[in-house]
Amino acid sequence: MSNSTVRAIVTDIEGTTTDINFVHKVLFPYAHSKLPDFLRANADAPAIAEQITAVRSEMVDPSAPLEAVIDKLLHWIETDQKVTPLKALQGMVWADGYQRGDFKGHLYSDVAPALHQWKDSGKALYVYSSGSVQAQKLLFGYSDAGDLTPLFSGYFDTHIGHKREATAYQRIVAELDLPPAAVLFLSDVIEELDAAKQAGMQTLQLVREGTQPGNTHACVTRFDEIAL
Repeated sequence: MSNSTVRAIVTDIEGTTTDINFVHKVLFPYAHSKLPDFLRANADAPAIAEQITAVRSEMVDPSAPLEAVIDKLLHWIETDQKVTPLKALQGMVWADGYQRGDFKGHLYSDVAPALHQWKDSGKALYVYSSGSVQAQKLLFGYSDAGDLTPLFSGYFDTHIGHKREATAYQRIVAELDLPPAAVLFLSDVIEELDAAKQAGMQTLQLVREGTQPGNTHACVTRFDEIAL
C-alpha cells in the first residue's frame, strides 16, 4: 500500500471503529423497545410521516395501518435489514437516547487518537456505513471520546449505494473529486473491501475481535498500526 498517496480516508463503523456488540446489544434493542411509542406519539410530524410513507411503500401497502408499519419495522430490526426508512427512524430514536444520556457512542480506544492525527496531517476523513448519516453523526458526536464530528468532511450511507457494490465506491470517489487510488477505505468486511478495490480505492481490513482475516487485502488490528 503506497501510503504517501492517501489524501482521504473513508471508514466503516461497525466492527471497524466500533464494537459490533454496541450496535447489536445497545442500539438495536434500544430502538426496538422505544420505536413503537415514538411512532405512536409522533406519526403526524412531517419528517416521521415521510418515513412511515416510505415503509408503506416498501410493504407495497400504501394504506397499511400504523400498527402494521410498527410490526414491519420491528421485524426488520430483529432480522437486521438494511432498509433506508428503518435506518432513518432508528436514527431519530437514537438521537433521543444520546441526548438523554442513555448511552454514549462506543469507539475502540485506538480510533480517536488516530483520527486526530490523520486530520492534523492534512487527510480528509469520511464515514461510510449502512447506518443512516444521522446515526453516524450521533455516534461520533456523542462518542465516549467526546464530539469527533469536527474531524469529518462528510458522511455516506445506503443513499449512495450498497456497501458490497463497486458502484457505491465509484460514486463516493466522484463526490470526493479525488483519484480512486488517493482514497483509503477501512472496513472489517471483505466483500466491502473487494467492492472498494474494484472501484480503484486502496483498502485495509480491520481485524478486530471476532473478525476473520482474509488474504486479498492488507490487514491491521488497530488504527495506530496504519502508517500514513
